[in-house]
Amino acid sequence: MTAAAAWLIAAVLLQGAIALVLLWILGAIRVPMVQSGKMAVRDIALSRDPWPEHEKRVANAFDNQFQLPLLFYVACGIALYFGPDWIAVVLAWLFVLTRIAHAVIFATRNRVGPRFLTYTAGYAALCLLWLDLAIRLILIAGGH
Repeated sequence: MTAAAAWLIAAVLLQGAIALVLLWILGAIRVPMVQSGKMAVRDIALSRDPWPEHEKRVANAFDNQFQLPLLFYVACGIALYFGPDWIAVVLAWLFVLTRIAHAVIFATRNRVGPRFLTYTAGYAALCLLWLDLAIRLILIAGGH
């Protein structure tokens, strides 16, 4: 395995860890509320509406890990197939770092302006990663 591949896999693992940590935090919020009787199971079985705002922020941050990150995982798989270059590695890490910032903002104060900026920066890094892969594919197909 090359160093670039190892760094790319590390970025993928960290991105997965974001979702796992958010899910753990969500459980730490939900389970005590249900166990204490503050939230009745019948009230939350089919709807998120009864949950307090803090739970909703964390739940939304968790759900968001299955939107753009899905395209990130696919791009990283393609990059690993091609043999990742350092451009892909840097863009992958930029994406993951913006996702960490986005999740922290979302799950805490949920300030929309900074959250939007981190989301947009991650989106831009992901678009550039896909562009890098497309260019590499064109070069491979062209015999270069």
